[in-house]
Amino acid sequence: MSFFPIAVTQGDPSGIGPELALKAYAQRRSHDLPPFFLLSDSTFIARVAANLALEIEIENTDAAHASDVFSRALPVVDINCKVAGVPGSPDPADARATMNSIERAVECVAKGEARAVVTSPIAKSILYKAGFKHPGHTEFLGELAHRHYGGDHRAVMMLWSQELATVPLTIHIALSDAPKRLTRELIVETGEIVARDLQTRFHIQQPRLAFAGLNPHAGEDGALGHEEIEIIAPAIAELRARGIDAAGPFPADTMFHAAARAKYDVALCPTHDQALIPIKTLAFERGVNVTLGLPFVRASPDHGTAFDIAGKGIADPTSLIEAIKLARRIS
Repeated sequence: MSFFPIAVTQGDPSGIGPELALKAYAQRRSHDLPPFFLLSDSTFIARVAANLALEIEIENTDAAHASDVFSRALPVVDINCKVAGVPGSPDPADARATMNSIERAVECVAKGEARAVVTSPIAKSILYKAGFKHPGHTEFLGELAHRHYGGDHRAVMMLWSQELATVPLTIHIALSDAPKRLTRELIVETGEIVARDLQTRFHIQQPRLAFAGLNPHAGEDGALGHEEIEIIAPAIAELRARGIDAAGPFPADTMFHAAARAKYDVALCPTHDQALIPIKTLAFERGVNVTLGLPFVRASPDHGTAFDIAGKGIADPTSLIEAIKLARRIS
């Protein structure tokens, strides 16, 4: 299915997502990008291009003909919503268009019209005001997977770069709630999904999983907390019993220097920031958010909507370009 295009969502139209898609298209030849189409309102995208003085042809099309259009114009597949998208001024009135873009992207993959989904950044707080009921992008995609493919699909967030790959075991919850959500079952299920997808999508024959501790010094043998002894270590032992190369728990503060990173393929961390801070430090412009555990490939830039620079023409498309490249590789 190498000729099938990649479906790129618009993200929050008041952020930098549309600008990044236009710039990625403009740089398609220098980065050898595969065909992709943008799910949005073509009139809105043409307005964004004009405001940024980007001389890019925009063509309204359907997913089936997007690859044919790609050589001459940025293909835009309509989402049946008009988009206002005032740069830097997010509006809940645009939330339906943001959600439609995501829903249509997954539908295109499920129908065999696209090979993967690449999502542009959204602002969850804006979507919440419009009735969005999911903690984040990842959970919404899990529901869409159920809608189109049936079954239950546990979506797992992985942040990937050439330097480092990390997985947060708990994601969009308060830090004070993380220890309550960190269970042996959660760790084992996440570890199995990560190991499986690293094998099937990234073609790593025997993935090496390294687990960080929750507490300073990984609990210091119980002196600084018991989660490592009572929850994390038993889960690692269970993963090993299932044939998965799992190690730890290790102190999080010594897991991310170059020598330590050479010993594993992915680091799994109990809390959101334990996982995201190191990769955003090492590869902020090049990091890609990949969702594991779904029946389709989804990748995304590892940054937010950047409302503060939207419409100024200075947004860097590197992370989106890397997401498109990775989506091609693993699909």
